[in-house]
Order: sequence, then C-alpha cells, then structure tokens
Amino acid sequence: MGAIRARIDNRALATGDRLPSIRACAAALAVSPSTVVEAYDRLAAEGLIRARRGSGFYVAAAAPPMVLAEIGPRLDRELDPYWVSRQSLDAGATAAMPGCGWLPADWMPNDAMRRALRKVARSNSATLTDYGSTRGPVALRALLAKRFAAEALDVGADRILLTGSGTQAIDLICRFLLRPDDTVLVDDPCYFNFQALLRAHLAKLVGVPLTPAGPDVERFASAVREHRPRLYITNSALQNPTGATLTPQIAHRVLSIAAAHGLTIVEDDIFADFEPGPSPRLSVLDGLSTVIRIGSFSKTLSASVRCGYIAARSDWIEALIDLQVATSFGGVSPVSAEIVLQTLSDGTYRKHLENLRLRLERTRVEVAEKLGGLGIVPWLMPRGGFYLWCTLPDGRDAAAVARAALAGNMVLAPGNVFSVSQSAASFMRFNVAQMGKPRTYDTLRRALASAS
Repeated sequence: MGAIRARIDNRALATGDRLPSIRACAAALAVSPSTVVEAYDRLAAEGLIRARRGSGFYVAAAAPPMVLAEIGPRLDRELDPYWVSRQSLDAGATAAMPGCGWLPADWMPNDAMRRALRKVARSNSATLTDYGSTRGPVALRALLAKRFAAEALDVGADRILLTGSGTQAIDLICRFLLRPDDTVLVDDPCYFNFQALLRAHLAKLVGVPLTPAGPDVERFASAVREHRPRLYITNSALQNPTGATLTPQIAHRVLSIAAAHGLTIVEDDIFADFEPGPSPRLSVLDGLSTVIRIGSFSKTLSASVRCGYIAARSDWIEALIDLQVATSFGGVSPVSAEIVLQTLSDGTYRKHLENLRLRLERTRVEVAEKLGGLGIVPWLMPRGGFYLWCTLPDGRDAAAVARAALAGNMVLAPGNVFSVSQSAASFMRFNVAQMGKPRTYDTLRRALASAS
C-alpha cells in the first residue's frame, strides 16, 4: 500500500493510469499475490484506486482538498442546546473535555468489553448478520427485569423494549405520545438534548425550577394547571446537570399532581448505577402505570456500543414496537445487545461499578477543591455521578468563559444550554472525570480572566 501511494504521490501514476497486475506487482515487491490482492482491496476501499471488472485496478480521481474551516470546534456557533454536543463530539483527541457527558476511555471496563467482543465474534453467524427481534434479545430483557425486581419494580421481560440508545427511547416515546404544539415539562436546568429532541418534535417546552430535592412542587403544580402538559421528562436520581436526587416527599407529590391531571412522566434513569445506594424512583412508586422508565449503558459501559431500553405498560410497549419497526426496522443491534449481556452477566460489571463509584467520590472532592481555588463553587455536592453544577465567580458569563476556553482547545458546558428560562448564565457543568489533563485548570483560569 505504501509503495502504491508513493508512486501516486510522486506522479509516477496519474489519475486513470492502470496499476500493475497483481502478479506483476507481487513479483516486483517480492510478496505473495494474496498480499497484493489485500493491498489493492484496501486502497480501493479508501477511494485511492478503483477496480474495473475484467480489466484491473486504476488510479481514481484525486479527492477534493480538505477544508480546514470545517475541522474541529466552531467558535462562532450559537450557544443553543446543540452546542455542547457538537463541540464535544467534534473535538480532537488533544482537546480537554470538562464539558462532555461521558467518562474517559481509561475509566471504562475495556478488558470486560474485549472479552465480550471475543465471545460475540465466536457466536452464531445470525448474531453478526441478521436483524434483531422486535423487542430485543429475551435474555437481556430478563436480566433487566431481575435488576428492576431488586428495586421492587415488578415488570416482566415482555414489558421491556430494547432500543438503539437512550435517546432513541425518548424519540420513540415522543413519536408515540406527542403531537406538534403539545406542551412538555422539563426541569430547569435539564439535560440539553431533552430540549433539542423536544424541539425537533415541535413541542412547547415549559421549565420547572429544580431544587436539591427535586422539582419545585408548587411551581410544578402551577405549570401543570396552567399549561396542561402531555409529558414531564426528568432524571429522578443524579439529575443532569445538577446531580440532585429526588426525595420521597417530592416524589409522592409529583405523582399525585400528575395523576390528577393525566400527565405522563418519562423517567430517564441513565445514572442509576452511579448511586451508592437506592433512592426513590417514580416508576417504582407508580408501578409503571403512568410513568415510563428508560435507560441505557452508554455512561457505564460504552457510548460506542449503543443499547437502551424502555419499560412501560404492555399496550404502550406494543405500540412502541410498531413505531420502532417503522422508523428503524428493528431496534437494538444484536451485536450490541449481546456485548452488553455478556458484560453484565460475568460479574465484572458489578466490580467495575464499585471501583467507579469510589474513584468518582474521591475525584469529586478533589475537583471541587481545585475549582474552589478559582472561585468556582458547586451548587450542591452530589451523592454520586460525575457532574458538578457550579456557580462562576463574580457572576461571570459562562458562555463567554466557554468561548474563551474553546479557543484554548477546551470544551466547557455553559449553564444556559441547560436552561429553558435562560436563567443559568453564571453556571457551568463540569465533568470531574474529564478534569485530569495537566493544562485544564490553567486554561480555565485564563478563560475566566478573559471573560471578566
């Protein structure tokens, strides 16, 4: 491959020229013909050469030059709910990522994932090639049902639908329950992609102020009476971005208000496994009557192996299956589902979580102390997870700080991307696990000074 590239680069081979035959190239380079076949196939896959049936291989037309303006973070992009996602996903390997929503690769159970991958690679061919079943593999759904039973949530595998991701789970629910201009309640602040997804469904968003114990119930009740929302979407435990956890008293009042007004609640439980111990769940208290529970494994296992789930009443699951078939012809990838099943089943996942919780507990304290030295103060100290929701010193504008940091190759998550009411201008969400790069605090210090 290197020899062919070199000949193209130095113009010994030009666009449209025929490459040496496989046998001639093998003889010239003193390699086997099979090696040349593989090299030509790989170069063709890259688009550098192209094959003509019965004629041989030819140099393809030169690719258009890469436009550098399209690479890397966009400094001029509006700070909307898509901002942090796009900056984080497009950032290069050298970027510092305190604003992103996932753990560093070396914090994840990579050895367990590799073992699972090897097992899946040796499995039957259908797992590697076929569409999955409409509900997802029964073995993984049964395992999830056992995990729910440990929380006193009685739900059979038939009431669990596996999806391509947690985001897809919410998307399916929105397709099922919402119509354009329907109102949806969210916490204020809330996960920014809730807002982005709901706007894509043309919903009207109403934010309910969040307290350390859950939503402000008086404001919640007032919003339900005034706006007659169709859905309320929330994290009961370790809420994103604040880390707040619902108390039993607030949970009961929220359910009572919802029941009185026919409000359906979507409980996104993606951070459940980061909790050191159980806390109230709306889905458990309600028994999945008017609460839908969703989750995924992107935070604890892998954001690359996408697998989410929905737990809900039986008739809703049936309707959601039809929607999933219509929109993606099946749900979760059988390969992804099998990798998750293998990893959850061999005992290493439990040990991984135990170590992860301890590591995060130490890191939260260390990061909070270092941020305190910059005048950045956590709104509360969460009981688990990897987020700190913090106020910036002297009311500094978080958006200005984030822009200044981005110029220094660091992605931050400014408060107002999480806030429907745009009332979090001086707040910032920090991912404590992503604060380990040596230059992080120096870059942050300069960004704060630039925004003062």
